[in-house]
Amino acid sequence: MLTIIKNGQAVNKETVTFPYSKLKFEIAKILEKNNLVSKTERKEKKTNKIIEISLKYREDKTPVISGLKKISKPGQRVYLGWRELKSVKSGFGRAIISTPQGLMTNKEARKKKLGGEVICEVW
Repeated sequence: MLTIIKNGQAVNKETVTFPYSKLKFEIAKILEKNNLVSKTERKEKKTNKIIEISLKYREDKTPVISGLKKISKPGQRVYLGWRELKSVKSGFGRAIISTPQGLMTNKEARKKKLGGEVICEVW
């Protein structure tokens, strides 16, 4: 999902689509809530569900998301406590954390004193 978004912005696409899952949809909603993408929609095509994201660009046609980095991978999961959660790019970026109370950004997790699996960083 993150690679599709990164590649879509590299070629200035308006929207990108990928197969639906609850985790991907929650990540997309967090990106929308933090004004990194314009709109997130769940669509159904006959038998399969997809997620459609409208990408956001600045006035000079540069993407709002300048970088995406996967942190946890299937071969190596990364778990951090709430005290270990640091800011991303001096506070200009966000990390998406999977906590017992659901997905949230690193700032929200620190406020609620929750740790968990670090999914990715976006700046």
